[in-house]
Amino acid sequence: MDVGSFGFTIAGLVVGFIVGMTGVGGGSLMTPILLWFGISPATAVGTDLLYAAITKASGVWVHSKHKNIDWKITGWLTLGSVPAAAATLWFLSTLNTDTQAANAVIKQGLAVVLVLTALAILFKSKLQAFASKHAGDRYHLSGTSLNLLTVITGVILGVMVSLTSIGAGALGTVALFLLYPYLVTRRLVGTEIAHAVPLTLVAGLGHASMGNMDWSLLGYLLLGSLPGIYLGSHLTGRISDSVLRPCLAGMLLMIGYKLAF
Repeated sequence: MDVGSFGFTIAGLVVGFIVGMTGVGGGSLMTPILLWFGISPATAVGTDLLYAAITKASGVWVHSKHKNIDWKITGWLTLGSVPAAAATLWFLSTLNTDTQAANAVIKQGLAVVLVLTALAILFKSKLQAFASKHAGDRYHLSGTSLNLLTVITGVILGVMVSLTSIGAGALGTVALFLLYPYLVTRRLVGTEIAHAVPLTLVAGLGHASMGNMDWSLLGYLLLGSLPGIYLGSHLTGRISDSVLRPCLAGMLLMIGYKLAF
């Protein structure tokens, strides 16, 4: 294994460790890291999408086994996200002849979504408290309106994830907290992961069909991330969430600012 390959494996190990310990930060860290390594924005996004689909698939099996997935909510989200992903991929394919234009669009999209993700991580507890406080009053939706908003949420996530590979985790979970304040946290997390797998798989395969994929790079990332996730999951709770989340949010804000300017 050469120095570059070893670096990708270490990157996978570090990101996997953070994801295992905090539950967030996968795409929002991996894609900027790949850009830092000199990988083009389109290839970084395409590779990270399939990386996310593979790593989260095992999470679906575990959450399904423990009945932590609301498949109805997953279905409504997917109804919006997968068609939106297909439309976004089509848009990117129209720019495929102009590589610089496509990479510029992806890079600016990354900057915006990184900042939104940082804010979601930073204010997650306050948003959760707001959702819990207003559960059951006029703020709380039900029936057709709730299903429609869930589909619209899926559309927004589908566009963001297909364009940047970021958003399914932190932003998706916060959106579900606001829409479904009665659902316990473990079912919200399980539902978000179950939705992320088909979305990242469809978006990743779409990018691969456009040539935005580095299969050997994907292998090196998985080589490091799988043991990293295992190690990180065993340290969950050892470091205060009040310390981890501001640090992660601050890092994402700095990366987003540098990408934008």
